[in-house]
Amino acid sequence: MSGFVEKPEPVQVPGLTHLHTGKVRDLYRNEAGDLVMVASDRMSAYDWVLPTEIPDKGRVLTRLSLWWFDRLSDLVPHHVLSTELPAGAPADWAGRTLVCKSLNMVPVECVARGYLTGSGLLEYNESRTVCGLALPEGLSDGSELPAPIFTPATKAAVGDHDENVSYEEVARQVGAETAAMLRQTTLAVYSRARDIARERGIILADTKFEFGFESTPDGDRLVLADEVLTPDSSRFWPADQWQPGRAQPSYDKQFVRDWLTSPASGWDRRSEQPPPVLPQEVVDATRAKYIEAYELLTGTAWS
Repeated sequence: MSGFVEKPEPVQVPGLTHLHTGKVRDLYRNEAGDLVMVASDRMSAYDWVLPTEIPDKGRVLTRLSLWWFDRLSDLVPHHVLSTELPAGAPADWAGRTLVCKSLNMVPVECVARGYLTGSGLLEYNESRTVCGLALPEGLSDGSELPAPIFTPATKAAVGDHDENVSYEEVARQVGAETAAMLRQTTLAVYSRARDIARERGIILADTKFEFGFESTPDGDRLVLADEVLTPDSSRFWPADQWQPGRAQPSYDKQFVRDWLTSPASGWDRRSEQPPPVLPQEVVDATRAKYIEAYELLTGTAWS
């Protein structure tokens, strides 16, 4: 059992039709047929959407995604049409709302890895592969890979795990031409972002992208969608503390994960019981890490 501890009721806004409540984002359609994406302050961990929110988290994700979209637009177009707040929307939506193109979404999480950790490390320790790609001996947690790799995953519903799949499985699902385009674009975007982050003292260990197709007079074109290169979708590590062979310090929800799996929480993640409310010090530390990542990457103070 997993999913929402307390699933929120969708906000009713005149002219908007609620489509979906995700782990973090609420999705609506406006009368023009565009999508309205609202990033909440919800936090997910271990396949649960927790009962405690992290203040400003949705605004950090939105503002950082916009910053990255601007720096990647020469590689791949993005889905954002406007940041204007829809008429009648609650004031709390300001700074966390994007009006976006309605795309034919690709049913694959496009993951790029430049370093070995997480589920990739688990597979490597068993078979010396990640998503079926052979890797050299001698790598450990946090090791830099010889070159970035494309390691796709299936998209999971709220409460379920994304599952790593092989490139061949992606090609079977979406066709060889689309699979090749996804791999090429994913690695190009990752490489650009890795270099930008490195200049700011941050290692981009891995990240995931979502893509969709937009119909144009010249045919369908691939578009970068959802969020991009945020602490929710990426592993960011401080470069000056990188040390292969151990878990790395990171700019993400690690404070939340660590507390949930500590004796202090009293929660057994293997049970069917929902996780408890987060203590204020964990909320504050997590918020600070998200804001620190934003400020380091963009060079702009959070306000």
